[in-house]
Amino acid sequence: MWYAASKTRAEKVAWEFAKENGIDLITIHPGVTLGPLLQPTMNDSVNLIMNLTNGAETFPNKVYSYHDVRDVASAHIQAYEAGSVGRRYFLSGYIAHISELLKILQQLYPTITIPQRCEIDEPLMQTYQVSNLIEKSLGILHSIPLEVSLRDTVESLKEKGLYSI
Repeated sequence: MWYAASKTRAEKVAWEFAKENGIDLITIHPGVTLGPLLQPTMNDSVNLIMNLTNGAETFPNKVYSYHDVRDVASAHIQAYEAGSVGRRYFLSGYIAHISELLKILQQLYPTITIPQRCEIDEPLMQTYQVSNLIEKSLGILHSIPLEVSLRDTVESLKEKGLYSI
């Protein structure tokens, strides 16, 4: 989990640097970020989709919070304009089990092969609800539906030659 560890360390260093240098800092924390890619390479969030639709036999028993990159960008702007300095904002997003994400992908792209069973023989992890009151107070709204984010992710990957279905 080097990616997560590096992000955590980078944020800690950013907060220390901001404090030492009198810089106002606000951080935004989304979960799995989907949507069109600006960069020409894969990122961790999109790699999740690639791995699960590229011959995987099972899916993980996990629940994630999903966000569209355009909504995350909007959240950064809203937090900058209306946020409180020194705050960490955790975005609630669309909270769903990975199996729900796969069902949506199967509906969008009927020819893809998705895993039909969980990697462990246990009941599926339950979804949860996270308060979005802080987001609402900033005017941060999740306006892009998960289905659109998934479609735009796959289409972006196809355009960049990173995925063919």
